[in-house]
Amino acid sequence: MNNQQLAVVLLSGGLDSMVSAARAREDGFALLALSVDYNQRHRVELAAARWIAEALGAVRHVILPLDLAAFGGSALTDDIAVPKGGVGADIPVTYVPARNTVLLSLALAWAEAASARDLVIGVNALDYSGYPDCRPEFIAAFESMAALATKAGAEGGRFTVHAPLQHLTKAQIVAEAARLGLDAGMSWSCYDPAPGDLHCGLCDSCRLRQRGFEEAGLPDPTRYAARP
Repeated sequence: MNNQQLAVVLLSGGLDSMVSAARAREDGFALLALSVDYNQRHRVELAAARWIAEALGAVRHVILPLDLAAFGGSALTDDIAVPKGGVGADIPVTYVPARNTVLLSLALAWAEAASARDLVIGVNALDYSGYPDCRPEFIAAFESMAALATKAGAEGGRFTVHAPLQHLTKAQIVAEAARLGLDAGMSWSCYDPAPGDLHCGLCDSCRLRQRGFEEAGLPDPTRYAARP
């Protein structure tokens, strides 16, 4: 690894996680990619995560099974319809209870085991402002918790949670993907895939993705089943 510093990157297979991982690689980190199979409604994003991890040259890619569908409470893990009417201001039913807390905790466990001190997550507080676990306050609080809850922290180590896309618009994230030379078509954003592995085009995530490419003035490689 040429003495590169390790970073554990949460890699969902989405555009944001892909760009965050590529930014970490650009910053000189060797990537430990972590994807979580939490029994979400589809497996397409996990396939995308595999392609992205390979394309970015991850040192190791772990897909960890964790059945959050046993708890339910979200349109991504329960028998709840995915909204298709447009992006609203309230916390949507696609919010998975405490998901980012759970995922970062798993990333923290791997980081400590691997003697890494850097975690990378693709949260975005602008386009996903309805999600409480995407806010800067949450990231700062998790860093504080990591210092208290780990052997490494007790011995004076410090964990840093990198959220490089925190304050970027979706258009800026799309532009960053282009700058980094990424194939955005490898990524997956849709909450409710259409037959043929098409993005539905109407869920919140699809709408934000479409808007990002349009506002960035860049071609959208995504195959959509429908358009708003």
